[in-house]
Order: sequence, then C-alpha cells, then structure tokens
Amino acid sequence: CAASCGLGRPPQGNRPPGRTRKTSERAMIADSRPRDSLVKYDPPLELGPAPPEALSRKGKAGRPMSLKAQLTKKTQLPPVESKPNTDDVLHALLPPREWIEDAKHYMQYVSNAPATRLDVIQLQEALDQRLMERQARETGICPVREELYSQCFDELIRQVTINCPERGLLLLRVRDEIRMSIAAYQTLYQSSVTFGTRKQLQSEQGKAETEQQIAEQEETKRQREARVVELKNKVEAIERREAERRTVDERKRKEEIDFLKHQQQHLDSFLKSHDVKS
Repeated sequence: CAASCGLGRPPQGNRPPGRTRKTSERAMIADSRPRDSLVKYDPPLELGPAPPEALSRKGKAGRPMSLKAQLTKKTQLPPVESKPNTDDVLHALLPPREWIEDAKHYMQYVSNAPATRLDVIQLQEALDQRLMERQARETGICPVREELYSQCFDELIRQVTINCPERGLLLLRVRDEIRMSIAAYQTLYQSSVTFGTRKQLQSEQGKAETEQQIAEQEETKRQREARVVELKNKVEAIERREAERRTVDERKRKEEIDFLKHQQQHLDSFLKSHDVKS
C-alpha cells in the first residue's frame, strides 16, 4: 500500500534536525523513565542537559492527564492529499516520549521498522504476559487492562501506518472515537454517582425529618388515646351516678305514690263511714 501511495520511508537517522526541539517544547517532560510499553520504540536519544524548568518541577506530584484532556488535545496530522512522509504520519499519530533521567533530557521516537508475522505473535504473547503480571481483571472495569489494550492497539496502528499511512489515519479515527465513547461513559458514570450521592444525602435529611414527624405524631396519638380513655372513664362514672340517682328517685316516687294511695284509701273509707252515720 505504501508503494502504491508513493510514500517512502527515510532512514531512521535522517529525521529533520528541528523535530526534536519543537516536539520537546510541545510535550510535557516526565520526571522519570516511562514504563515499558507494548508500542515498539527506537532506542532513546540523549538531547543534552535537562531544562531548568523540568529540574525544578522534578519530584513534585503531578496529576496524570485525564482521558478527556487527551481527547481535547489536538494533534496536527499531515493531510492525506499531500502524500506525507510515513515518519511524519507515524510521529503525529504516536508522539515521541520525553523524560528526565540523571539530569539528562531523553527523547524516544516510535519505531518505523516494519512488523512481521512473528512480531504480531510476540505482541500477543507480550499482551497476555503483562495482563497476567499486572493482575488485570478479566471482566468489569479495569484501568490496567484498558491501558494494556490501548498500547496494543497503538502498536497495531504503528504497524499498519508503516505499510499504509492512510489506513493508519483511519485507525486513528477509530481509536479516538472509542476513547471519546469511553470518556462519555465515564462522565455519565461520574454524573450518575454524584446525582445518586446527592439524592441519598437528601433522602437521609428528609428521613430524619420524617422520623421526627412520625415520633411527634405517635406521641400525639398516645396523648389523645390516653385522653380518650380518661373521657370514657368519666362517661362511665357519670352514667353510673345517673343510674343510681334515677333508681333512688324512682324508689322515692314510688314510696310517695304508695303513701298517697294509702291516704286516699283511708280518706275514702272515712268519708263512707261518715256518710253512713249521718
């Protein structure tokens, strides 16, 4: 594909002289040698003494660049129509690594050596070995597994770009789209966690208020039940007193009626006897 596209690959040592300094000004210099990657790199190049600002920054804890920041950071790629050099495309896709070691500034470019079938097999074996060494999870969310597979995909992009830069650019679009989707999922997950935490705090606050209201209502209920029992006892006492009073009144009235009836009979007999004598 590279021959048909008219793209040649210059020798490894014929990089433009201004590439090293220009790249070092754009990239962030690491404080130590980077971890071994699945991406194939050339031997590191010593650029001279470390910059003073890099030495002053060494030893300070730096925050790693997030996936969202990596996606927003634009990489200037050469246009396909201009039939760019393979190294230019390769270094634009996979920027060189820079670090400070023993007060010296080092830079390491990605290798432009073509890959063979044996290299692909070794890449697969290296991926499986590092997954096992770093104890990556087989399922679920695992940053280690994500990092290693990302390195493996970058290495595949490097191998494809050497043979056909246009295909490498297309794979870069696929890689960036995958990273963008992952970043969107991470943002959505963080938002959902924040929303869930906020709702949980709100529910806990509302729960305390509701429990307090329930306790108050239960206390009010107990007081009113006690009042009801008290009023019922009063009603029963009043009913007993009234029943007793009615009983006494009825007995008195009955006695009075009986007494009046007896007097009536006595008067009736007296009148009858008086009429007979007269």
